[in-house]
Amino acid sequence: MPTEAYLRKREKLIKKDRALRPDTVTSQSLTPDERCADEILRSMRAAEAESVWGLDSKSNHPHGSQQMFPGMEFLTAQETIIGTKVFDIISKMPKGGLLHAHLGATVRTDVLLKLGLRQPAMHVRIFSALTPSNLKTVLPQFRLLPQSQRTRIASITDAQYVLGSWVPIQNARNNFDQTLGGPPGFDRWVNGSQMIDPSEAYRTHNTGAQIWDRFEKVLDVSWGIIFNLPVFTEYIRELLLSSIDDGISYVEPRVNFWDKYMRGEDGEENLPHRVWVQVFERVVDEVRTQMHAQGRDDEFIGARIIYCTLRICEPAELDWFLDDCFALAQEFPHLIAGFDLVGREDSLKPLIYYYEPLTRFVERQKETGVHVPFIFHAGETCGDGSPADLNLYDAILLGTKRIGHGLSIYKHPSLMEMCKEKGICIEMCPISNEILRFTGSMPMHPLPAVLNHGVHVVLCSDDPAVFGNMGLSFDFFQVFMASEVAGVATLRSFVWDSITFSSLDDTEKEEAYEKLERRWALFVRYIIDTYESTV
Repeated sequence: MPTEAYLRKREKLIKKDRALRPDTVTSQSLTPDERCADEILRSMRAAEAESVWGLDSKSNHPHGSQQMFPGMEFLTAQETIIGTKVFDIISKMPKGGLLHAHLGATVRTDVLLKLGLRQPAMHVRIFSALTPSNLKTVLPQFRLLPQSQRTRIASITDAQYVLGSWVPIQNARNNFDQTLGGPPGFDRWVNGSQMIDPSEAYRTHNTGAQIWDRFEKVLDVSWGIIFNLPVFTEYIRELLLSSIDDGISYVEPRVNFWDKYMRGEDGEENLPHRVWVQVFERVVDEVRTQMHAQGRDDEFIGARIIYCTLRICEPAELDWFLDDCFALAQEFPHLIAGFDLVGREDSLKPLIYYYEPLTRFVERQKETGVHVPFIFHAGETCGDGSPADLNLYDAILLGTKRIGHGLSIYKHPSLMEMCKEKGICIEMCPISNEILRFTGSMPMHPLPAVLNHGVHVVLCSDDPAVFGNMGLSFDFFQVFMASEVAGVATLRSFVWDSITFSSLDDTEKEEAYEKLERRWALFVRYIIDTYESTV
């Protein structure tokens, strides 16, 4: 047995090592109720690590039976996760803000399909004949058509269908071939075309290039339904309400403004970006009114937009988008939270390629007093010294407010020090990173290394409609289960940091903290009242 002197030295070293973690300060100020809830959650995690994820537990994996473990591949474990007590508790937790999610993948695919089916002008087409064997690979294309282009074609699957012809969505669904499942088969086909399933993530598309190719294709399917004004309006509402249901009270979705116009209810593509923002503002206000009428003011703080465009444009093209973002920020300063460039970092343009337009944008802000911070994707890569990895240097030098993903930042001690000095938070998306093959599982994820160096992190879902990690409960669960260090202080730190590093002003943040404190106290009490006698 080790001597008492050795154990004291050991404990001192552990405390010194963990002292930098953001949740260490939080742990020192936990209330008695929070300490009790912490003991309950830690005990429950340990018990379920054996009873649910232990040596006798196997999963149905694409490669065959696989040993289960806490924080394992999400798409394989999802059904098991939902049945655990730890997940039940985390699903009830107030989660603060969702600071990294792409608007075009934030609403469940079955809900999006229902929104599309309500539009008489919505049409669908395919370019290869559907068969039972190719339903996963033939993807539909959707479009809201103007009156002059609408058709009365009866079916997308009968022998008379001419490939590439537009079919009214209701006709396509109602007359979907019975050998393909009839109308329910149409629903399964469309929903599946917008998601990544376990066989794709872990077998057929198990390299970074392959899974990103699939990822981009499924996003294109959803885009054709979402970016039409009548659908877009209800889509935003569904994002906000479903987020509230998961305990999220504030959202900063990244909206891709690459397309310069949206289609209106008449199918004409003529609605400029300012209309998109007006609709967003109106729906946010309506949801706030709805929550107030229900006596649920504490559950919703609001939402703002991070303006995005794709990192495939040339610098001169980027000037147009920056001008557009600037004009929107002048008109809607309370709604435009920041600017970002999106797309696969490993294969698209690095930030340094856009140095000149980005620095001109910064100077223009100084001259006018309009403030639109950069909130850059950077370091979403396994690379070491690659252009995507080096994006981290440029993001920080260009003055980014937060870093999206930042997966490779743990390789750069000086950059982590700069994040601490400048108050730059890392928006980490654990489940997205695993499914897109940047890491194999949560125990392999660099998040703990970043925390252990004292860098603040917020948990985010990225593209939940594609991955099935709706809300934030699944990402919180995966992180919590994969670490024996994490406790109530860790969860609280993530939640409070999501407000601290948000784009809310100081007054709004104080109000948000007060609302969170009330909800958090009720949540902690719920854990104690429900589970104290069972552990």
